[in-house]
Amino acid sequence: MSVNEKIKLVREAKGFTQEQVAEKLQMSKNGYGDIERGATDPKLSKLEKIAEAFNMELSELVDLTDKGTVNVHFSNQSTKSHHSNHIYVGSQTAELREQLLNKEMEFKDKEIALLKRIIELMEAKTDSVANQE
Repeated sequence: MSVNEKIKLVREAKGFTQEQVAEKLQMSKNGYGDIERGATDPKLSKLEKIAEAFNMELSELVDLTDKGTVNVHFSNQSTKSHHSNHIYVGSQTAELREQLLNKEMEFKDKEIALLKRIIELMEAKTDSVANQE
């Protein structure tokens, strides 16, 4: 996983908006967004500030080894997209794992609501077609 992907995942897991992190870093939302999108390669000093904003060590943010990873799987059946990410969280493993699981549950709840709505619409369309016959 690239550092920019990891930054975004940690931010989301901690429940911060891009605006909140940008404010902590004293930079524009667009500038911070460029970091998350990988359009800008942040200097080490900026990575240190990002890690500090997330209340974690720089080594936890940039260590790209498999040691100490938490597996995070998100999938969206309606768009047939699947995402599997690994994030190193070091000493904050339990706390961040819980936040990531909560995020995944939130995602699944939204997906269930969307699928229920799709079923309702399909049933309504089926009823409409049956009534026209």
